[in-house]
Amino acid sequence: MAEAADSQGMNPSPARRWLRRTASLIVGVPLIAGLLAGPAAPSAQAGVTAEAPTGSRTVDVSLDTLAPSAPVEGDTLTVSGTLTNKGRKTITDAEVDLRVGPRLSGRSAIDEAARRTGYLPGSDPAKLGGPYTVKIAELASGISQDFTLSVPVEKLGLDDAGVYQLGVSLTGHTSDSVYDQVLGIRRTFLPWQPEDAERKTGLTFLWPLIASAHVTAETGSDEQQTPVFADDELALDLAPGGRLEQMVSLGRQLPVTWVIDPDLLAAADAMTKNYRVRVGDTTVAGTNQAIAKQWLTSLEAAVKDGTVVALPFADPDLASIAHRGKNVTGTLSHLQTATEAAGVTVETVLHVKPSTDFAWPVNGAIDPSIVDVATSAGAHKVIARSDSLEETGDLPYTPTAARPIGGGTTAVVSDHRLSTAFEGDLSKAGKATLAVQKFLAHTLTLTEQAPDRERSIVVAPQRTPTAAQAQAMARAVQALTDEHWTQPLDLVAAAGKKPDAQATTKVPRASRYPKKLRSQELPTQAFQDIRTTQDSLNSFQVILTQPDRVVTPFGNAINRSMSTSWRGSALEAQRYRDAVRIYLRSLTNEVQLIAKSDVTLSGRSATIPVTVQNKLVQGVDHLVLRLTSGNATRLNLNDGGAVAEQPVRIAGGHSQSVKFDASANANGQAQVTARLFTPDGTPYGEEMTFTVKVSEVTPTVLLVIAGGLLLLVLAGIRMYTHRKRTAAAGLAENDGGEPEQPSDPAPDTGPESGKPSGPGEKVDR
Repeated sequence: MAEAADSQGMNPSPARRWLRRTASLIVGVPLIAGLLAGPAAPSAQAGVTAEAPTGSRTVDVSLDTLAPSAPVEGDTLTVSGTLTNKGRKTITDAEVDLRVGPRLSGRSAIDEAARRTGYLPGSDPAKLGGPYTVKIAELASGISQDFTLSVPVEKLGLDDAGVYQLGVSLTGHTSDSVYDQVLGIRRTFLPWQPEDAERKTGLTFLWPLIASAHVTAETGSDEQQTPVFADDELALDLAPGGRLEQMVSLGRQLPVTWVIDPDLLAAADAMTKNYRVRVGDTTVAGTNQAIAKQWLTSLEAAVKDGTVVALPFADPDLASIAHRGKNVTGTLSHLQTATEAAGVTVETVLHVKPSTDFAWPVNGAIDPSIVDVATSAGAHKVIARSDSLEETGDLPYTPTAARPIGGGTTAVVSDHRLSTAFEGDLSKAGKATLAVQKFLAHTLTLTEQAPDRERSIVVAPQRTPTAAQAQAMARAVQALTDEHWTQPLDLVAAAGKKPDAQATTKVPRASRYPKKLRSQELPTQAFQDIRTTQDSLNSFQVILTQPDRVVTPFGNAINRSMSTSWRGSALEAQRYRDAVRIYLRSLTNEVQLIAKSDVTLSGRSATIPVTVQNKLVQGVDHLVLRLTSGNATRLNLNDGGAVAEQPVRIAGGHSQSVKFDASANANGQAQVTARLFTPDGTPYGEEMTFTVKVSEVTPTVLLVIAGGLLLLVLAGIRMYTHRKRTAAAGLAENDGGEPEQPSDPAPDTGPESGKPSGPGEKVDR
């Protein structure tokens, strides 16, 4: 790759950069002179253009197809590809040839051959020649041309079974040279196994269905709890041609072990119903129900008779937990719940019983702490990789994948070369074909290392293959299914195989954990944030009448906060955790005290109402409203106490007024604090403070009022006495013989009348 980049001017070597700088200095002198003397001649300007590839790198040869991938006797090998002239000169009288190299002696020889790029006379074999060539009359600069070569296998000169190097070269000349030379070459590998191997190697290929987190903790404010997605990108992966659709449609035809993140199934299942998608500060209705239904239907059919391994829910990052999170309270309990949710989710959605006995650290890299965390939730098998659990002995062959590592734990060690064979950009056919052929070559060479031993190997590719990578993987697995040196084996069976006695079983020290992987881990702060969110959730759920409506979505969101998918995306991971915490806070604030204005008491006792509001869909219970008087000598609650409590139970969408008895002992102001508490005494929400103004009735006021009443009574008695006297005098006159005359005397308003003076007064008869 480095040489290819150099040939295109993308990554020049230090020597070439030095030459370019020197050339620019040399060219600079006539350039300055030209600026002084006038326009430069065309020949003077030509020297500053970029160099073009030369020699055997002049033409890029791409091998797009090679069929069959591993031919047998009687087959015809067909190779097709593309030639691209990267040079500046037109190539004439050229031909495309096959070159079959000698049998490669081992896996290291395959790696070395794969690193070679240019043509090396004496090392590269002679071209096959004869009728098995393609003539190219002319190939202009920058032009591409397709080619196809077909050769009977018996003409390739293959001898013993094994892996042969196969090259395709372009030989021709340009105007710079009258002699033919190799102007381009591309190498690949040709596995040759005409007969069945004496003992076939068991091959376990993991087929991962894993995606990044898309579902938020948020749900709609309805009884159905409509889920809210952070985006609708999952639909692109599930749609025809998408990454996950390709994984299912290709995998259903292959003998693979399905390794599934249950969170992906839960998200796809949620999409089959009503769901919302966040767009800015609002949400819109999701519209991809049909896509999700079709994908789940296809997946259910694909795994019906296969082996399914369920990872813990949301695929938690075991290494991050081991290195940065296990000492944060509650972290390991999340891993336990994620494992428990895995089996239930897979059975509910796909109607198959998965194995939950496997843990898969990132890239299969392990150390003692990772193994401890991986098995803390109940797993007894850890999927490791051979570049982590390296062989330290002198075994001349690749040992069986399964091996005991202590404590009843089995490490299932995947092969590093095979597991990384399909990484990188495989969108171009040439790169995909090379990856497939190299993969097949390694599997055959591995089998030939110890043909008399029955062994099993495991391939654990990258967690989220692209569609192009999945297609290359499928081609390789299908090719092996048709060949004679491997046989399919599921992961559960592979883990149960008898281990090689000489294979490494010692888990590497923590200091050997790859620095690159460690730098991508979630920070300790992430687990502290998760603990804060969990503490808030614990306080919130105890007051709910339907806690599952909150515990389930937030529990899943907390598990997603620890997902392996956040590696390399620290900012996005932080935003997700913040969004979960903020949304939970908004829900807890839906149950709150209504702000209260100051209260005035005009007597010795009164009732103080405090209103609690519940805006949630569901009811709340097990809350206690506590009122505290800041001055119990002036204002006490509930018969003389400084503190009063009342239970609170409110239906969803309602408010409740809670009343407290209060009594005053003295005039003045008293601060009263109201706050909600959970049953264990934990404060819930913010406290509310208001002022109670006491206007007490004093003894002096009572004396004044009593005196006034006494005066009124005395005045009434005097009036009554006066009337009696007047009536007695009138009776005496009648007894003296004078007849009673009707009269209408004027009101007596004199000072001796015994009546209070004042306008409008009438005599009370």
